[in-house]
Amino acid sequence: MKKFFALLLALVMVLSLAACGKQEGDPTPATNDIKVGFIMLHDENSTYDLNFINAAKEACANLGIPESNYIIRTNVPEGQECYEEAAALADDGCSIIFADSFGHEDYMIQAAKEFPDVQFCHATGTKAHTEGLDNYHNAFASIYEGRYLAGIAAGMKLNEMIENGEFTPEEAKIGYVGAFTYAEVVSGYTSFFLGARSVCPTATMEVTFTGSWYDETAEKEGANKLIGNGCKLISQHADSMGAPTACEVAGVPDVSYNGSTKSVGPNTYIISSRINWVPYYEYAIKAVMNGTSIDADYTGTIATGSVQLTELNESVAAAGTAEAIEAAKAELSAGTRHVFDTSTFTFQGAALDSYMADVDSDAAYTPDTEVIADGYFHESEFRSAPYFDLQIDGITLLDTAF
Repeated sequence: MKKFFALLLALVMVLSLAACGKQEGDPTPATNDIKVGFIMLHDENSTYDLNFINAAKEACANLGIPESNYIIRTNVPEGQECYEEAAALADDGCSIIFADSFGHEDYMIQAAKEFPDVQFCHATGTKAHTEGLDNYHNAFASIYEGRYLAGIAAGMKLNEMIENGEFTPEEAKIGYVGAFTYAEVVSGYTSFFLGARSVCPTATMEVTFTGSWYDETAEKEGANKLIGNGCKLISQHADSMGAPTACEVAGVPDVSYNGSTKSVGPNTYIISSRINWVPYYEYAIKAVMNGTSIDADYTGTIATGSVQLTELNESVAAAGTAEAIEAAKAELSAGTRHVFDTSTFTFQGAALDSYMADVDSDAAYTPDTEVIADGYFHESEFRSAPYFDLQIDGITLLDTAF
């Protein structure tokens, strides 16, 4: 009988301890118990990767995670090397691992399948919502809104130069240095163009591609080609200082991406849009710490602090630019203005009232989802990564090999 009561008492103690486990609303566990891994395509010399690196460090600092508990791997190619790094980080005890480039996706998925107890988060990817893995997630932001606002700064500058007699309204041509012809890039240059055209309706655009996310020589050559073609202002979806440097030498205004390039273009740099990855990093890491789920697709917004503009270079920007940006930003936040409002552009000479986008990505890029409703294209609502891939009127592609 004594043995029975001893066993009963032991059982009661076990159940009591279980009941004292983590409940909703309990304090966050000690941050020195979690280890975090980050995989970057390039290093600090890339404006794109530097933006991620700074966000990783800031998020960990905000959460009280010591430097000894996070690992940043740089210069990891979009190949099997990504899987190897992800696997190594998992073996090293990381509970959550992030990667920052589109081409990392398949290798992150491979690692997620091998390490089901580790969370894998991939920026700019498209497959999380169709893979159905509990430990694999995609994240992006409505950066098209940030690019649109930066485009307003560009349009205001074009107007100023027109008013100063530097060229006619019909000569207000923008040049854009893109990396690839992926939807992410198309969405970016189109939203930038629409922002510029919202204040400078005669603006047109030429786009050239480099075939690389980071190639300083190719980006500089691309900018010089556009300037030689008569482009009055340059922007980019590429990650080096190549285009901004070319603009400074030529005295052509420049709008960059991922961060300020004022250091190389003090006389030409206007503004930059960027994704602030800190909110997402904090959200995902906290989820692991608290044992809660992570969204398969996360889209950061202006409201979450994920879409930001750098400080306006007032010495180059046109008068009234800051006010114009703030007014448009308020309307975007309120939902009274939409970047891809179909009344503001045409496609192949006609208005667009329906479009099937490739949202559930497959090898054939099969259109599968209607994305136009209520008078606008619903970008990044059906998955986090952009799927706007329309070549609208007013934009000329100089090459499409990439």
